[in-house]
Parts: sequence; structure tokens; C-alpha cells
Amino acid sequence: MNSLFLLVIGMAIVTYIPRVIPMALLSSTEPPPFLKRFLSFIPYTVLSALIFPEILFSTGNVKSAVFGGLIAIILAFLNANLLLVIISGIFGVLFWQMFL
Repeated sequence: MNSLFLLVIGMAIVTYIPRVIPMALLSSTEPPPFLKRFLSFIPYTVLSALIFPEILFSTGNVKSAVFGGLIAIILAFLNANLLLVIISGIFGVLFWQMFL
């Protein structure tokens, strides 16, 4: 039990240090505009990398998943309401599986 506790504490320290060092060293400086703009796109890219495989393999039929995903992408590009985008994508998959 004692070695397990020390292991958990050690892992916590190893995880915490890489997060604190950049904050401590760079807290007084302002990043360049290019870097700020680059970092602003990271959440979108990570989210799309997580969602895209799920879109393709969410149903047994890849074509229906792509059809629903395309409907959702088009509506999102047109700045539709998030709830409308989700429901339209679901109904697109349902339509494809039932009728096509």
C-alpha cells in the first residue's frame, strides 16, 4: 500500500511539473499574435479529430453516416442552431437507412 501511494504521488508530480514550468516562465510575457492565433485553432482540430472517426463508424453503414455528417457540416457552415444541426444529422442518417 505504501509503495502504491508513493507511485501515485510520483506520477502526480511528474504530471504537474510540465504544466507549471511554462506558466511560471511565460506568465509575464505576451505571446506573439501568430502564436495566439495558432493556439486558438487547436480546440477545433482536436474536436474534429475525435468526432470524425465516430461519424464514420457510428452506424453499420458508412454511407449513411457520411450523409448525416454532410448534412450536419453544411448546416453548421451556414451558422444554424446547434440543436438543429444535431437533429438534422440524426434524421439524415435515419432517412438514408430507411429509404436509400
